[in-house]
Amino acid sequence: MRKLKWGLLSTARINRSVIPSIRLSKRSELVGVASRNLGTAEAYAKNWDIPIAFGSYEALVGDPGINVVYISLPNHLHAEWAIKCAIAGKHVLCEKPLALSAIDVDRIIEASRKRHVVVTEAFMYRHHPQTQIVMDLLNRQAIGNMLIVKGTFTFSLTHPNDVRLNPEMGGGSIWDVGCYPISYTRLVVAAEPVEVFGWQALGSTGVDEAFMGQLRFANGLLAQVESGFRSPYRTRMEFVGTTGSIEVNKPFKPELDSRIEIQYGDGAESIKIPNKDLYQGEIEDMENAVLDGKLQLISLETSRGNAVVINALIESAKTGRPVMLN
Repeated sequence: MRKLKWGLLSTARINRSVIPSIRLSKRSELVGVASRNLGTAEAYAKNWDIPIAFGSYEALVGDPGINVVYISLPNHLHAEWAIKCAIAGKHVLCEKPLALSAIDVDRIIEASRKRHVVVTEAFMYRHHPQTQIVMDLLNRQAIGNMLIVKGTFTFSLTHPNDVRLNPEMGGGSIWDVGCYPISYTRLVVAAEPVEVFGWQALGSTGVDEAFMGQLRFANGLLAQVESGFRSPYRTRMEFVGTTGSIEVNKPFKPELDSRIEIQYGDGAESIKIPNKDLYQGEIEDMENAVLDGKLQLISLETSRGNAVVINALIESAKTGRPVMLN
């Protein structure tokens, strides 16, 4: 195999961010798109100049000319179709969250190992140079020993029929955008929390429209994560250490003007971020894993850990009690 042949499972809005990144690479080719309705798939394929339109998800998964599937379905369908793709021998790049439970991630792990395919979660920020710069700063203790992590991702959701407000489809702000600061926190701490506590504000459909979570780690580090559909667009990660702090104002979707701000006891520093297509790293990571045999950047065990933490925070918010994690 010299080139990855990609298929899009659904015509979701997020596809428009991924399609250009697939086409930027010389080692990938976009072959097909599937919808539950053939007419919809054909119109989408024509609009985006995609060679093949499939009138069902099953048809795309069963096509031998496609070897990688990008899943951008609603949250509750991620695990089901990741497993179906893996069983069919397809590699998978699945939008976050990979699954809504640790049990479902375990099922994905089993299927991927049985069929020897790569399955990975699409956290695009993990592949961007900005994240690596932050990791390098923290690893060389540019702000001393890290004590506090704070993360935020909110935006105003104004469409009442949006799938993100449907509890049966894995709705809620913590699953949609809260997973980002939780993932980032676990990445920089390089450990799992031992205790979490959550508060949520529920909307009329029963999903959390605002969530605030606290995480405590075994080494004493504390973290706070916030997500929501009621506030304006806000993204931020802050890392506080014994000698300074690092602030990243666009941690999940870096732009051309993105910078990392470092505060020291007696001064400050601003680091400009290298420009790179935000989603290109996901495509390159899949190419490296499938074509070169390298380990994917985001392991399935890492995705499992995120599902564990999110479910523990939701349980805490429902019961009003902290949840201990093994």
